[in-house]
Amino acid sequence: MARPLRFSDAIIMAPELLILLGVAVILQADLLPDKKFLLLPPVNFTIKAVNLAQVLLRWEPNPDQEQSNVQLGYHVKINAPQEEDYETRNTESSLVTILHKGFSASVQTVPWNDHPLQASSWVSAELKAPPGSPGTEIVNLTCTTNTKADNYTHTGPYQVSLHCTWLVGKDAPDDTQYFLYYRYRSRTEECQEYSKDALRRNVACWFPRTFINSKGRDSLAVYVNGSSKEAAIKPFDQLFALHTIDRVNPPVNVTAEIKGTCLSIHWEKPVSAFPSHCFDYEVKIYNAKKGYFQTEKMTTNTLITIIDDVSKYYIQVKAAVSPVCRTTGLWSEWSQPIYVGKDDQKPWREWFLIAVMMTICFILLIFSLICRICHLWTKLFPPVPVPKSNTNDFLVTINNEKTGSSETEIEVISYVEQAGFETLEDSVF
Repeated sequence: MARPLRFSDAIIMAPELLILLGVAVILQADLLPDKKFLLLPPVNFTIKAVNLAQVLLRWEPNPDQEQSNVQLGYHVKINAPQEEDYETRNTESSLVTILHKGFSASVQTVPWNDHPLQASSWVSAELKAPPGSPGTEIVNLTCTTNTKADNYTHTGPYQVSLHCTWLVGKDAPDDTQYFLYYRYRSRTEECQEYSKDALRRNVACWFPRTFINSKGRDSLAVYVNGSSKEAAIKPFDQLFALHTIDRVNPPVNVTAEIKGTCLSIHWEKPVSAFPSHCFDYEVKIYNAKKGYFQTEKMTTNTLITIIDDVSKYYIQVKAAVSPVCRTTGLWSEWSQPIYVGKDDQKPWREWFLIAVMMTICFILLIFSLICRICHLWTKLFPPVPVPKSNTNDFLVTINNEKTGSSETEIEVISYVEQAGFETLEDSVF
């Protein structure tokens, strides 16, 4: 049973109750917005292009801002070329973005850590689009990178090349000449090797060596400007994520072996700065006897499969960087095909001879039919003339023996029975 609260006990607990009440009042005061305390917008907000496709946003706290125990931050909103927003406690911010369309942003002061104070009004700044005649800028800019082994440079065992192509602007004058630059991190380079169109305008660029790190996650900025005596050429810039343009090399040293009914295929990783565990593979096996393809996806560099008959097999392998190490990108080309197994079909020489013999027989058959139908043989080889023999002779011998006479009369009558002839020969001996 609870003991009733005595007056003496209440006197003892009074100080504690007063302390708790004071703390509650202080906390409530901190949580409620102070109507007299207002957040003021930043001042001296500027936007400056500091590099290719890179801007620096800078501002200062409002000097008239009242001091308070509330921590302040800033809400930055990108208006163009693409909407984006974020919060920061710094008074400057660097952004990588395209600039040929211009750039604009706004910033306001906000309470940090979700304090209920109302944010300040916005202040804005703008970086205008670079000048140039519409339709003179390049279009359809595409770029690809590729990694090659290079053991003779101080930059590392691998070198990344860059190849870019584009189309001339539809309204660009004939004397337009374009120039390409790329920026990766803090390094910027101008192209030195161009390919030209029929009017000698630059339409492609090749960097055999670059400062690009194929394993990096930074964007690649490519900028193309131009010059002409007839018009101001509008510049163009574009950002590329490396995983979307990296042309992976195919696997190397692909080998295959058949032991009984087991087909064993082995290969090595592509030439790349990525280690072996960073690749996915696809293996294509073509059965020459049955005429069908079999594909297998692999994460290792060995495949063992069961084959049900003896045939000749054509094998190819391609690769892509695994999502374990980088965002999924492009697959490589197929490796050069290798051949393994026995081919029970006739050698190609035998098939060739059979085809030749069949072709000759067919030609002779057609020729004989033509000769028969068109009497071509008679026209080519007419018969040799021979002496005419148009009579059939019949010998009729009549022997008349007369008694008492020494004279024998033999009458030979020859006549022609064939129509159209009237030759008659009589010989009497």
